[in-house]
Amino acid sequence: MSWFDQLISANSHKQTLVAQQAALPGRPTPVAVADANLVLGHPMKPQAPGSDDPWREGRQAVILAGGCFWGVEEIYWQVPGVYTTAVGYAGGYTPNASYEEVCTAQTGHTEAVLVVFDPKAIDLDGILKIFWESHDPTQDMRQGNDIGTQYRSAIYTFSDADAQVAQASADRFAPVVAQAGLDPIATEIKPLAAAGDGQFYYAEDYHQQYLAKNPNGYRCHSATGLKYPG
Repeated sequence: MSWFDQLISANSHKQTLVAQQAALPGRPTPVAVADANLVLGHPMKPQAPGSDDPWREGRQAVILAGGCFWGVEEIYWQVPGVYTTAVGYAGGYTPNASYEEVCTAQTGHTEAVLVVFDPKAIDLDGILKIFWESHDPTQDMRQGNDIGTQYRSAIYTFSDADAQVAQASADRFAPVVAQAGLDPIATEIKPLAAAGDGQFYYAEDYHQQYLAKNPNGYRCHSATGLKYPG
């Protein structure tokens, strides 16, 4: 057995999604994060009292999971047309989970990035082109040496229409993946409301824009090298 097979075997218990009734209980209090994105200078949370709309003034948003959220967020804060980014946990059941809890694979969450963008500058398909090309969507419950349900690939949208756009983009990329001889796309695609408990929970403040604070920090990009068509 190779060292990588041994690594997979040792972490196999972390590659099974926890059942809702078995998930950790979490807590009612959200973690505190900075008001603004350190790199972009724009708010990371909705600014209108009582509003869950973080993309006012014609902006859109999507939640993307493509492995360790530090590296995914770093990619997107550099994309022209992106207004703000934030890292967090989505697709699971434990409210306001801590990073340590997510790492146990007992919350159901995947490490995710909220991307708020101006569709006049870059549309959702353009955002997803970067997503497909910057990680390996064929890997199930891992990215490279990062193994576990928290590293699964996912797209969570804020509308059914955007979920259809995301599915269409996966269908467009699938023949490219197949022609390369890779496994099928394993990315979970659904509206956020239908993913786990339907919430995006902000990660602890030290995770936000982590690679701007720690330029030599860890990055994992298990990209396939394949290009999204179009």
